[in-house]
Formats: sequence, structure tokens, C-alpha cells
Amino acid sequence: MSADRSDASRDGHVLVLDAGSSSLHIALFAADGERVADRDASEPPGPAAAAELRNFLSVVPAPAAVGHRIVHSGPHLTAHTLIDARVRALLADVADLAPLHVTPALRVVDAARELLPDVPHVACFDTVFHKDLPAPARTYAVPERWRAEYGLRRYGFHGLSYSWALRRTAQALGRPVDNLQVVLVHLGGGCSACAVRNGRSVDTTMGFTPLEGLVMSRRSGSLDPGALLWLQRRHGLSTDELDDTLHRQSGLLGLSGSSGDTRDLVRARAEGDAAAALALATFTLSCRRGIASMAASLDRLDALVFTGEIGEDQPEVREEICSALTVLGVRGGLLVPELEDLMREGLRRIDRIDQAVRGVPVFVVATGETQQIAAETRRVLGIADGEVLQRSGNGTADNR
Repeated sequence: MSADRSDASRDGHVLVLDAGSSSLHIALFAADGERVADRDASEPPGPAAAAELRNFLSVVPAPAAVGHRIVHSGPHLTAHTLIDARVRALLADVADLAPLHVTPALRVVDAARELLPDVPHVACFDTVFHKDLPAPARTYAVPERWRAEYGLRRYGFHGLSYSWALRRTAQALGRPVDNLQVVLVHLGGGCSACAVRNGRSVDTTMGFTPLEGLVMSRRSGSLDPGALLWLQRRHGLSTDELDDTLHRQSGLLGLSGSSGDTRDLVRARAEGDAAAALALATFTLSCRRGIASMAASLDRLDALVFTGEIGEDQPEVREEICSALTVLGVRGGLLVPELEDLMREGLRRIDRIDQAVRGVPVFVVATGETQQIAAETRRVLGIADGEVLQRSGNGTADNR
């Protein structure tokens, strides 16, 4: 290790690894929270992940800790935690609850722990934000055996994104987080909405797995379970066929027959593509339903907040969602080209876009999952920004 890389590691750089089913985002953050470098891997997480990570590490300061985004914590891990053998085994046991996300993430965890065996690795969970969901919000109306023995319950997801967006919103409003009641909406490849009351998640649209809730890019969102039973009985669809179709061939892609990307569909609709128009109309209606249902869990609505790739840089979609939410006091989301340019350039982290000062504030928060993972990693290790990371990776956090 070169002298400059050794010095840099003592400054407490945190490496963040965010693995998805077809992507791997790598980022390195300095002790002051500034992004030092990042890279989107050219290959899906798999055998090539180790080589991609090794190449990245060869040209950046050595990290003193690694934070991993893990979508699903399962029932036994309720806090962000150091990864040891026990935690790794627990995560493998729940991988089938979010197979598109957890399985590739664990491949990356293993590769990173092999490449960086002497630094602590921290699992940061999307489910932790929702760990205190009220009993009525987390409970499915199924027999007790299914709930107690099989563990069926609502977990909720996108928590790292929501944590980041919530604090940015509180700062923008000049109010403490624990005095806010807001609806947060994460729109990206996966989509969900969340009701936050006084800093805590009290309801969310995703459930036992990340398949429930809003229409998504390639995922169906909520579907009548009777329809799935009918498809199995009448048409002989296997569990594997249902799984693949609902996770990869549904949502905007299934509706349009052409793309799961809202940018493509907005262009296609403008050219007269009826299927694209139906896909966007179904998607925005699903979002409005989700937002309205979340608002029903609050006493008031202090703000509506959009984040995620679609939420951040797809103004046409935001406008169509907001313009039909006047019943909630929302007066629409402005289409401001200058704002969109600023957001894409990353010059601003949050902007208010509603049309009426007296209406419910509508904010767009630039996606901050990687920054949140870096911050949570530091919290698990018990250090503040700017302090040196010195903990080893042999322990585990309190997961009770």
C-alpha cells in the first residue's frame, strides 16, 4: 500500500456498495461526507463484481470501512449492523424474500470481504426505517399461524432513501423531524410511498416483499391474489413462471410492451403510442392511490416529497401525479426546465416545486441512498464524521 493511500485510510473513507439485480453502484466518501469517487459497474453483480471492485480500489484512497445496501433484513435483524458469520447466515436465509436484490448483494458482500478482510463491513437495511410500524399497518389479515409461524407481515422498503429525504425535507421547512407529518414517494425501478408521523414510518405501500404496492418499472405491484390462484389452476402457470413474470415482465414494461423507462414512454406517448399512454396513466393513478392511502394514516399533510430517479428527474410524471391530488391540498408540480437542469447537474439537493404558496409544499429531493449508507455505517461504528475508523469487523451490533 502506498504512503498516500495509507494516510487516506486513516482519514476514515467509507466505501459504499449498492448492488441490484443488474447493476452495482460503487462510491467512496471522505470523513466529511464528500463523495471522493464513484462508478457504475458495467456487469451485473456476479463473478465480475470482484474484478470491478478491485479495479476501483486500485485508484482511490483505501477505505477504512465498507457499507453495503441490503434491501431485506428479515425478522431477526432490526438495526444496521456489522457483518459477521452469524449475520451473513441470517441474510442468506432471507434472500428468497427479495431475490432480485439480496442474492446479488450477498455476492458483492462476499467479494468485498475477501478483498478487504481487515476493515469492518456494515449491512445497511432498507427495512430498518419501518421497523416500528404500528401493529395495524404491519399486520396482514391472515390466520395467526401464518403470522406467527410463517412470519407474514409488512416490512416496508426504500428506507435508506426515505431517511435521507426526510432529513432534507425537515431542513428545507426549518422544522424538526419529530414534528413533521409527510408522505414520501420513492419512484425508480422500484416504487413505493410512505407515511411519516413525527419522524417515524407509520404506513407504507410495500409489504412482505418489494413486489407489493405501486406499479413499478418491471414489477407488477399489488395484484388480486385470487388472480394468481386462477392463473395456476386454470392455465397451469408454475411458481417460477409467476415469479419471473411478476418481477421482470410486468409493470410499465408489461403494460407498454416496449419499455419500463418512463422517459421512453413519455416520448412514445407524444408520438401517439396508445400502449405507452395507458402505461403512464396506470402508473400515475397507482401513485396517486398510494399517496392518498398514506395520507390517510396522518393527521395532516405537511409536505409531499418525491425522490428516486423518476421522482427526481421526470417532471411530466410528477405533474400528472400532483395535478390530480387537489383533494389533499396539493396544487401541482411545476415543470421548470431550469430546475431540472440544476437537479441533473447535482447542484441542488432539494427544491420546492408546488404552484401555490398556500397549498401543501411539494419537494423534490435528489436521491441520497449512498450518502445515507455512508452515514449509517459511521453510526454503527460509533464514530462521527471526521473521526478515524478503528473498529475491527469481528463484532456485531445489537439486533434485538
